[in-house]
Amino acid sequence: MSTNVTMPQLGESVTEGTVTRWLKNVGDVIKVDEAIVEVSTDKVDTEIPSPVAGVLLEIKAAQDSVVAVGGVMAVIGEAGSVTPSAPAPVAPVVKTPPPAPKPEPVIEKPVVQTPAPAPVAKPVVAPAASGSSVNVVLPALGESVTEGTVTRWLKNVGDSVSLDEAIVEISTDKVDTELPSPAAGVITEIKVAQDQVAAVGAVLAVISSSAGAVAPKPATPAPAPVVQTPPPAPKVETVVVPQVAPVVTPTPTVFATTSSSTKDTYATPIVRQLAKEKGIDISTISGSGVNGRVKKEDVLNATGTPVAAPSVAKPVAAAVSAPVATPTPVSAPAKPAAPAASVEQPLRGRIEQTTRLRRVIAERMVQSLHISAQLTSVVEVDVTKISSLRNKVKDSFVAREGVKLSFLPFFAKVAVETLKEFPIVNATISADATQIAYSDAIHLAVAVDTPRGLLVPVIRDAGDLSIAGLSRKIQDVANRTRDNKVTPDELSGGTFTLTNTGSRGALFDTPIINQPQVAILGTGAVVKRPVVVSGSDGNDQIAIRQMVYLALTYDHRLVDGADAARFLSSMKVRLEEANFESELGL
Repeated sequence: MSTNVTMPQLGESVTEGTVTRWLKNVGDVIKVDEAIVEVSTDKVDTEIPSPVAGVLLEIKAAQDSVVAVGGVMAVIGEAGSVTPSAPAPVAPVVKTPPPAPKPEPVIEKPVVQTPAPAPVAKPVVAPAASGSSVNVVLPALGESVTEGTVTRWLKNVGDSVSLDEAIVEISTDKVDTELPSPAAGVITEIKVAQDQVAAVGAVLAVISSSAGAVAPKPATPAPAPVVQTPPPAPKVETVVVPQVAPVVTPTPTVFATTSSSTKDTYATPIVRQLAKEKGIDISTISGSGVNGRVKKEDVLNATGTPVAAPSVAKPVAAAVSAPVATPTPVSAPAKPAAPAASVEQPLRGRIEQTTRLRRVIAERMVQSLHISAQLTSVVEVDVTKISSLRNKVKDSFVAREGVKLSFLPFFAKVAVETLKEFPIVNATISADATQIAYSDAIHLAVAVDTPRGLLVPVIRDAGDLSIAGLSRKIQDVANRTRDNKVTPDELSGGTFTLTNTGSRGALFDTPIINQPQVAILGTGAVVKRPVVVSGSDGNDQIAIRQMVYLALTYDHRLVDGADAARFLSSMKVRLEEANFESELGL
């Protein structure tokens, strides 16, 4: 019995994913939950585990192809199953009659003509081929999406397309995606030009479909026309036989690039990060992936690093007896060995396309400012007592908990305790401000700086955790987020966000609310400053204290300034009292 490996729902609003790399080949033996393929979406790059143990019988989605949620990517069978050959596109068969005087090739657009004595195969490149016209319409790309912008046409008028082949890139306020062709045939008309906006349901293009149209347009220049010459015919028109697209195999296959623009570069975040680390301008690399996508191999070739030849799938019988080696994930971004300045130096004077993650971050930040009325309040807190506690227990804490004790877990602990006192700060409000939803739990989102951009993983039920528990959780999600191992579910569902802007020395900033939440707390750098304090005799005196700024940005549609001030004041009192001895074992 065989089992399909399907594209999972990798996030609440994710509708598709891109296959960035196959970790297994056809014929390989696979364990349950063993990673078999890397997938990239607009929210996360992740590895998909095998749902069953067995043998990889078939790979249906080639590297760099886009697969809708629920789409079948591979088939796994029981150990000992016969491994089928990887499917290959079928080329049209043209019968060659007996030789006749060879006419000169026609340079103009070929016209299919069927001579009476011999049947001629129908080509897929002529609009005149028998069949009907099919409209390419803009689908509803999200529950509230009403329109989309044509960002780039991947095919031109006159190009032949195969069923489900990507033909146009669309951008909406929720997702950037490629639309597949609803039929095989030839594009006869493009109705919406690049950069124009179309409503959902609008016709973007027209395809002249043909029953015999099964082959896509070749990725490399087509060969010279092949002339079919029936025996008695005085004149024979040219018949163009499309070149067969490269065979889809489980091992990396090199395709010729179809993009002629160096400024319109397609690459996954992983590949862009690799190019950045290698100091290579990715726009100068010719992509060998589908639609000119730049792959990891292209970047390595550009650096002069030899790329190992793809391994040939072993027979199933031999694979069963051999131990299975788990592939080393490449999704985790490597730590740069050089200083940050040397990494950034190659960026000077460059123009490059933004990554999908950067576009998503930009859209959500602007959207957040448009949706809610945001205001920031700031208080100054004396954390000298907390600093003293840290110095007393930092060595024993590391030995006991396995993580360092920073100031952040103290801020997180006091924040979740204060949220219990002020549930209005842990709530959400509808877009029209007619309904308020108070959360029955505290799910703390923590902003994490990664090489790919800012991500916000969530610590579930943070209100039930101690300082030690928060320390471990914060360290865990931060490490897995930077290593690209966080799951999509961990990037959504937060009720309140904590961002440590002081980790890089900033005193404070005015953070933007992470929708649909109504507040976000920014913690600044802890610095020593001279401040006025009350002495033991009751008189004022100047002392050196450890000080920090806490900045709370809140949605003024729900949270008033007095609410924000009370929230911050309560945090200030708890932090300055520093009653954490029992939690720290003192």
